[in-house]
Amino acid sequence: MAQEIQKNDHVVMVKDKSFIAKAEKLLPTLHHKAIYPQDIITLIQDPIAIYGWSAKVVSSAHEYFTKAFQSGESFIIDFGQHAVGYLSFLCQSVGSPPDAPAHIKFTFGETLCEVAEPFSQYQGWLSKSWLQQHDEYIDILPAQVDLTRRYCFRYLKIEVVSLSPKYQIKFQDITLNTVSSAPDNCVIYQSNDPQLAKIDKVSVLTLHNCMQEVFEDGPKRDRRLWLGDLRLQALVNDVTFKQYDLVRRCLYLFASHRREDGMVSANIFVKPDIIADDTFLYDYSLFYVDVLYNYFLQTHDEQTVKELWPIALRQIEIALERCDKHGLVTDSDDWWSFIDWHEALNKQGASQGVLIYCVDKALRLAQQLQPAITASLQQTLDHLKQAARTLWDDKSGFYVSGADRQVSYATQIWMILAEVDDLPQQQTLMRNLLNSPPAINMNTPYLRHHFIAALFKTGMQQQAIDEIKAYWGKMVDYGADTFWELFDPQNPSYSPYGSKIINSYCHAWSCTPAWFIRQYSL
Repeated sequence: MAQEIQKNDHVVMVKDKSFIAKAEKLLPTLHHKAIYPQDIITLIQDPIAIYGWSAKVVSSAHEYFTKAFQSGESFIIDFGQHAVGYLSFLCQSVGSPPDAPAHIKFTFGETLCEVAEPFSQYQGWLSKSWLQQHDEYIDILPAQVDLTRRYCFRYLKIEVVSLSPKYQIKFQDITLNTVSSAPDNCVIYQSNDPQLAKIDKVSVLTLHNCMQEVFEDGPKRDRRLWLGDLRLQALVNDVTFKQYDLVRRCLYLFASHRREDGMVSANIFVKPDIIADDTFLYDYSLFYVDVLYNYFLQTHDEQTVKELWPIALRQIEIALERCDKHGLVTDSDDWWSFIDWHEALNKQGASQGVLIYCVDKALRLAQQLQPAITASLQQTLDHLKQAARTLWDDKSGFYVSGADRQVSYATQIWMILAEVDDLPQQQTLMRNLLNSPPAINMNTPYLRHHFIAALFKTGMQQQAIDEIKAYWGKMVDYGADTFWELFDPQNPSYSPYGSKIINSYCHAWSCTPAWFIRQYSL
């Protein structure tokens, strides 16, 4: 097996060239479609609207672009839908021959706040370079301009920053050339519930726009393959586009770069070369097992799964090293388990649940691929569940986490999904969760997905439907045409990055209502 060692300041990685070669053979075809400006809008400060802005149509785009523009003028285009792609336009001069370059500024927004609030005031801790803006200087007019950077947006603000007083400019043929590896033949789901039908449509577009050369976590920001996102995208892909070779490619990409001890990275860069990030997450690495298991269920591709099984099993072995002699995940300051974006969330209890959940999936794979180790895995699974039960607190009626015995949604959700107790006890725990919500809430659609899964698992289908409508449906009510990375109905401006304008508003882990709606025939 062709391998090489790569070192940086933080970690030693083993690079497997054979897996890279297999992944590259699975590079998907990218599909293109041209979409055009629909309307010209003006923004209105609106305290009721999401993020404080609403839009008013002032003209159709077709009528508006008959006019010419001078220095200092600006306008905002609504393309009518969220899309990912490349902007092109024809720019012409009007009046005297141009005697100075045309300076034009473009600001791209997934939401209205991104084209309403100046980027110069951004104070978040993620790099400002993720804010979608572009300055174009055109020396010779007329000019066909094709921006080379891919953008992700619905709204486009164009500012004519500077021209010579001798001429004006006109814009023609403004086009967004969209790109996705998702085909356009996804079957529209016919739900009898109009609200669920809308939610399904937004879910599918979210996944569609995240499907590029890999399953990206968000086409605006990061643009990477993250393991936690891949797991949820693969589920929705199962009931929509069925692009299983893209899932297989992503599995090979994670397998192609592993830490010296065999742990897979939390995310992968694919350009200019395939490189694993030096970020390792306890729960994400374990989910490699679940992605592989689900891929096997969908495809019965035994050859690929056998090839990747040792890597999946190694994730279990590494995760078990973190457990004490009783089988309980050790909580300390030297690890990172994601679970949810929540500064106060203690991750021990939920991580115990994730470990049990993934050992169960490894056991199921071993029954097919390596029966000799099933007895050992079953013993490990029983040991981990017994350890998890020591976190039960009779007084509160909840599982606790960490030295401070924290009660959170995340811990209860994962103990249910891990089947630490039998179904009647799981149902009792879920009723306790619904009747006495913990202070440590859910901040992302990512954890909400698992909450909905736990509701279905405990037979609470109507509550699950109600939660989907109340959460994802609220985003639709706010005007979302793709689902957002972060959403707290009680605090819509929430951002773990210090600014809502850096949030991703088309995000992989948010697309899962389509899976629930289609899987359960809602």
